[in-house]
Amino acid sequence: MTNIKIVSYKTRLDNLFKKVEALPEDFELQSHWAKYLCVLVSGFLETSVRAIYSQYAHKRAAPNVANYVTRRLDSFQNPNMTKIINLTNSFNPGWGDSLREKTEGELKNAIDSICANRNLIAHGRDSGITYARINDWYQDAIEVVELIEKQCEDG
Repeated sequence: MTNIKIVSYKTRLDNLFKKVEALPEDFELQSHWAKYLCVLVSGFLETSVRAIYSQYAHKRAAPNVANYVTRRLDSFQNPNMTKIINLTNSFNPGWGDSLREKTEGELKNAIDSICANRNLIAHGRDSGITYARINDWYQDAIEVVELIEKQCEDG
């Protein structure tokens, strides 16, 4: 990861995951932390996708076009894989197809689960999320962010 905004967000999340892991084995407490971490991981994914495509636009387009793209990206929220792939298709249909293929299965399920659980949590519903599960999904989210970043770097 090269985008400073993403690296900073990831570092904060990594540190928080380590702190939660070091807590005593209180499953109820870990469950509450897992919910909080899920919301933060969803935010990490949202922020990362916006930052990558905004940076890409600023490198490749005229300033007024890049500013327009950045403003449009502000409405990109609650990302699941369908939304991410649709956005990717807006930049390059080949990238969207490639991302769809590379994320099919476990990665797609993880991203969709982060989004679904985030929405349950935000609306006060029980999500049943565990620390181990959100930790695994976070690693998958990092992988998806790295795939998108690589496409923009190579593209």
